Amino acid sequence: MSFSRYNAYRIMWVLVFFDLPTETKRQRSAATKFRKSLIDDGFNMFQFSIYLRHCPSKENAEVHIKRTKRQLPKEGKVGILCITDKQFGQMELFFAKKETDLPIMPQQLELF
Repeated sequence: MSFSRYNAYRIMWVLVFFDLPTETKRQRSAATKFRKSLIDDGFNMFQFSIYLRHCPSKENAEVHIKRTKRQLPKEGKVGILCITDKQFGQMELFFAKKETDLPIMPQQLELF
């Protein structure tokens, strides 16, 4: 059985949702550090507390999920969701009541 190495069922998107407290200076610092760790790991902001990352495979997605778990702040709520490119492509996005396009899939260069 042969399948394309890159197809909509193998390519994954990792979404990180979070609600972190920001009442004290320490909490704001921890929230900023967590957001920066996501950006440093290649995540892009989708909404203020939702970041996403395109991954070429489930195995690659698991690497980024583990990195995210190592950076979890001591307070707040964090959710991590991994979906296929096919599922991501079925999302409907709206800005107010006007439908918008999905984010452009980044060109992924994989070096071995």
